[in-house]
Amino acid sequence: MKNLFLALEGIDGSGKSTQAKMLADALTLQGHKVYITNEPTSGPIGKIIRDIFSHRMAGDQHTIAALFAADRLEHILNQKDGILKKLSEGYTVITDRYYFSSYAYHSVHVDMDWVIQMNAQAARLLRPDLNIYIDISPEQSMQRIQKNRESVEMYETLENQKKVYAMYKKAFELEEHAEKIFRVNGNQPSERISMEILEGIRTLA
Repeated sequence: MKNLFLALEGIDGSGKSTQAKMLADALTLQGHKVYITNEPTSGPIGKIIRDIFSHRMAGDQHTIAALFAADRLEHILNQKDGILKKLSEGYTVITDRYYFSSYAYHSVHVDMDWVIQMNAQAARLLRPDLNIYIDISPEQSMQRIQKNRESVEMYETLENQKKVYAMYKKAFELEEHAEKIFRVNGNQPSERISMEILEGIRTLA
């Protein structure tokens, strides 16, 4: 059974973390060895990003985008538990966010072409077998964030979620020639979303 690299995408509150776990369970039952990971990572660069997001540090938007690109390369290439390492060991890797998140979030503040160029090496090294986009409205995003979070991070405002939502659409249109993108309605029950994602993955066989 071929192991896969799958990236879950969506605006905040779209349910990516829940779907990553459900997908891992379903693929494990199908015989896959599964490794779940996420961005930003827990490594040194990822820690700087998290400190900026939680307002413990200041950071220019260009700097933040560059930090994400560097963290992503470390995520791919780390010799201990990087994505390429895990794939070489036969794992199916599921990541909660990958470079489409950078395209969408950072391009609200800086030029999208620049962000795509910043991540060009990551794309050359490793494109997902499938980018899975969980589609919810910005309004639904904010309802879920306010219900489930004790504190709100830098990008978690309705105005910003609307802009990010539009940028995801733009990025998918720009990159659809080079990427496999699967969209699923995120306003359905989580079990239904999970079933549709599995159907999308079956098309890769």
